[in-house]
Amino acid sequence: MAAMDVFLDRLDPDMCVVTAAADGERAGCLVGFSSQCSIRPVRYVVWISDVNRTFRVARFADVLAVHLLARDQRATAELFGGLTGDDVDKFGRVRWREAYGGAAVLEDAEAWFVGRVLERMPGGDHVGFVLEPVEWGGRERAAAPLLRLADARTVRPGHPVD
Repeated sequence: MAAMDVFLDRLDPDMCVVTAAADGERAGCLVGFSSQCSIRPVRYVVWISDVNRTFRVARFADVLAVHLLARDQRATAELFGGLTGDDVDKFGRVRWREAYGGAAVLEDAEAWFVGRVLERMPGGDHVGFVLEPVEWGGRERAAAPLLRLADARTVRPGHPVD
């Protein structure tokens, strides 16, 4: 694995918060694995750890909301990445609203979209959710640089990683 670390340690992707709502429950987590995966039609995939609460809610959700954070929104990253919804009501600590399909949208995100779940794909210890964007919003101009993996490396996961 050390040889692969030479490659992986150079990556610094944007981090995002993914929220899910299903069966009267809401959940959200900090995600480091996500990407646009199709140009026409636009598709986006987010990978959620199969051991956290967000996955348990997302597997029954029709839509997910994906949010980009600014670097100065570290407290939000800590909340969604460093605490578990099994113990804490994360949504009681942020401004949010209900959007398309019951999705929970974080109102202070730099940019966000709600995506209809088209496919769920196992991929090791994460499950990929392929999303079709159906609603979106955010600031017209970037207020600050986006939160990246290097900015969030010190966030201690709120759940075991394996």
